[in-house]
Amino acid sequence: MSDLSGLTALITGAAGGIGTAMAEAFAKAGARLVLVDLEDTADLAATYGADNLYRQIDLQDPDAIASGVAAIGQETGIDILVNNAGLGMVFPAERIDIDAWERTMRINLRAPWLMAAAALPFLKASGRGRIVNLASQAGVIAIEEHAAYGASKAGLINLTQVMAIEWAQYGITANAIAPTVVETPMALVGWSGEKGDKARREIPVGRFAKPAEIAAAAVYLASADAAIINGATLRADGGYTVR
Repeated sequence: MSDLSGLTALITGAAGGIGTAMAEAFAKAGARLVLVDLEDTADLAATYGADNLYRQIDLQDPDAIASGVAAIGQETGIDILVNNAGLGMVFPAERIDIDAWERTMRINLRAPWLMAAAALPFLKASGRGRIVNLASQAGVIAIEEHAAYGASKAGLINLTQVMAIEWAQYGITANAIAPTVVETPMALVGWSGEKGDKARREIPVGRFAKPAEIAAAAVYLASADAAIINGATLRADGGYTVR
């Protein structure tokens, strides 16, 4: 496993299924954790060491992001930012649901931008800053009833590329991960029964992703081993998008 000893990793959405896997993987790689969520992640942070921190930040609140990230950076520094938090509200394109659309964009697209911008001074100071944004296969190809979600993730992929070309001069890399369905309790509710069986059949490897697999990809992209990788989207989708 890549060595992240001595580095601080800020991970959003840490209370979710992928987020907890991220916490475990980054801790095992030696990173100090700062776990961010609306929920209290104190116990999760403490599980992996007394030096780890948790912070409750509302990612829909720009002021809370700016002040929260500034406080974290001043206390611990920030070497790695993992924008893992996301919202999966699905509905057909013909249905006009302004609230769902705007909430999806605030969490999935605006929040990663604001988090990265707020973390930028600390990532610069690191001299080897890493940004890992969790996108989706829905940001790469069209999936039915994923109008808002897919648009937000496609936007995040492009945003990642812009960060990559603008901030490489500071020693920072920015990359995205685009998973297929990940086997978290929340995801499996939406992809149960015949819908889930059909989706698995359409993935060449015949299964969904495991949270630990996505976390391992994030650790790699955050490591010195991946220093040349910048502006990439790693498709962790079992081949779904190249069918």
